[in-house]
Amino acid sequence: MTGISRRAFMAATGAAAVAVGTETAATAAVTSPVAWAPATPGADVHGGVLADAAMVWRRLPGGWQEGPFLGNGFLGVHLYQRSGEGNVLRFMLNHSLVQDQRGQWEAAIGYSRLPIGYLTLTFAGTVTAVDWRLDLEHAELTGTVTTSQGSVRLSALVLDQRDVLLVSLAPSAGEETAAWGFTPLPSHTTRTIRRPPDYTGNPDPVVADGHVEQPMHAGGGYTTAWREARQGSRRLLAATIAYGYPDSTGVEQAVRTVRQTLDGNPEAQVLAHRLRWKRFYRRSLVSIPDKRLQRFYWIQLYKMASATRENAPVVTEWGPWFPEVGNSWTNIWWNLNVQVAYPLINGSNHPELDAITTTFRKYHENLELNVRPEYRDGDSWALCHPGDRMLRPGPRYVGIPGVSPNDHTGNLTWAMHNVWLAYRHSMDAGVLRDVLLPVLTRAINYYARFLVEGSDGRLHLPETRSPEYANASDATYDLSLIRWGCRTLLNTAARLRVDDPRGPRWREILERLVPYHRNDQGVMIGADVPLAESHRHYSHLLWIYPLQESLDRRSFEHWTSMRERWHGYSFAAASSMETLFGNPEEALSHLRFFIDGNVVDNCAITPNTMYREGSNFAIESPLAAAQSLLDMLVQSHGGVVKVFPAVSATWADVSVERLRTQGAFVVDASRSEGRTDWIRVRSEAGEPPKLRHGIAGPFEVRDERGGRLPYRGTDTIEIPLRKGATAVVARRGVRPSGARDVPANGSAAAWGLP
Repeated sequence: MTGISRRAFMAATGAAAVAVGTETAATAAVTSPVAWAPATPGADVHGGVLADAAMVWRRLPGGWQEGPFLGNGFLGVHLYQRSGEGNVLRFMLNHSLVQDQRGQWEAAIGYSRLPIGYLTLTFAGTVTAVDWRLDLEHAELTGTVTTSQGSVRLSALVLDQRDVLLVSLAPSAGEETAAWGFTPLPSHTTRTIRRPPDYTGNPDPVVADGHVEQPMHAGGGYTTAWREARQGSRRLLAATIAYGYPDSTGVEQAVRTVRQTLDGNPEAQVLAHRLRWKRFYRRSLVSIPDKRLQRFYWIQLYKMASATRENAPVVTEWGPWFPEVGNSWTNIWWNLNVQVAYPLINGSNHPELDAITTTFRKYHENLELNVRPEYRDGDSWALCHPGDRMLRPGPRYVGIPGVSPNDHTGNLTWAMHNVWLAYRHSMDAGVLRDVLLPVLTRAINYYARFLVEGSDGRLHLPETRSPEYANASDATYDLSLIRWGCRTLLNTAARLRVDDPRGPRWREILERLVPYHRNDQGVMIGADVPLAESHRHYSHLLWIYPLQESLDRRSFEHWTSMRERWHGYSFAAASSMETLFGNPEEALSHLRFFIDGNVVDNCAITPNTMYREGSNFAIESPLAAAQSLLDMLVQSHGGVVKVFPAVSATWADVSVERLRTQGAFVVDASRSEGRTDWIRVRSEAGEPPKLRHGIAGPFEVRDERGGRLPYRGTDTIEIPLRKGATAVVARRGVRPSGARDVPANGSAAAWGLP
């Protein structure tokens, strides 16, 4: 076995490396104490906030919903101990590219993501205690494992830039024999719903020294490879997964990746990993007095960046972290789950995580496979759930309005709303031209072919499925998406200066589409179908949020009056809707109810900020809840940027930096003693900002050098700004300062198992 330098071990365990006189300047930089020292709380604002948000484990986690997690959008790792394995830790390994390729069955079966297996670290003694810290700033788990025979110091991370798990071990006397192993899991879908009788799992794996090769019936396969390098008592393990479909099982790539990682310069790779994560967090800042919620928010940013990337697959229910027990959510759900997971990336200023726009840009031609063959005219597209990362549904189709079963009709149009949000936050015309216009046009075309004129002269939609509630004609869910889609297509054509021949049809639909059906409680599910019981999905209120067509308190209150079947994303949506109504205390109440771990309908957030629905696991609800916090702090819709529109009276101080809004504005702002002090707005696209500033009393509008800027208005002001220019709006006599971590308004425990 090839050895590894002492410097590499010191680097991987976080020890300070000492540069010797013969080293070059570049090598000295790599091995300097600064490079490897843990983050120092308070070294800078972001560093202090992230140090405070670190997750902590003083008790052993027992599974997916408790353990620390690592990832880079592709390779995902969970760490925990299973009951009855007192001297073993499991490092569950998964990869978001690894899926079956048998398209004769629906996506959740034939294109199912596949479980891979887990590394085991077996100790000489029984584990008696752990002391772990998940350092968000460096995306690294560090700490100790104490056993009845000694202890082991460990450090673990998944390289940001390479699909490699690195684990450094420093055992004490008594634990020198701690040993690695790997257990493959059966290569078959864990979904049992609609599993066909002729389904068979993939062949047994081929086990070799240092790697396990898993062939697939469809061809190709995937390989897990690992190797440990030792020098004295110090040890460094590298592990990877390579997916080789259709040409190989990935064995050569996996073995080569491990070899190159250990035989190269591991400490330089760790340094690059840490620097990339530090840069990631410094794209924006959020600080509020509620430190439990503040920590939760930063963990969701860590989770999102661990789960997805621009060039990675769209997140499934579990992200890259396939649970050991699997369950039924084996691919991508497009009827809410993806759509509510991704808005967070916009306001937090992380467009590099936008896998949705990239997916539709690359794989849009597969959308035609989602409609029944008789409707494949090249101009009608739709989207099933579940589907795979390439938008393939297998032999499962979007429903035909008026013909049962008729589910999935709104998935594609709602997904286009995510693409539209990406455009609005960047103002990148390429997103409009290359993705939104062609895809949304075909989504609306699919709807339009089924619209029928009623005796009232209105256009009606035959029966469809209002997601997770009931079938209905004129389903509010679908009507709201049709309205949004037609309006957006007209605006897009105007923005691109395209004289689209379909424009008159879009206008006709907007003018003649039947209004939403109502009763005394507000907007109904659809014609003759009231909301009569608790509804977790809020699909009939999509026009309130996120489409923001209009506000209707009566409809909202009727939905919120029945919460017994709500799930996590229901509370997140209710919170965000309350921010639109301007009710900060109610918005915070919904959000805190969810993150405080309350159980409703046997669903709850987990200690590591994941989420469970009964025995199923998911990640989208906590991600949606992080967006709810952003909605309290900065909103943008209809061309107006609202700063601190729904901040609780209990939050006397708030500080935000580089939050991104529609119109491609970047906003910094500060609040102290319960009032807004100043706002800084930079226009990245040259759009003139309309700003609802919320500053009480006299204010001034200046440029970055202090010169006065012209503006129009009072409570909402319009400021003419050229591309790249900045305006500062401040209370008279107040000068803007830097971002800060505001004081806490109470104590709060760390996330994890503290």
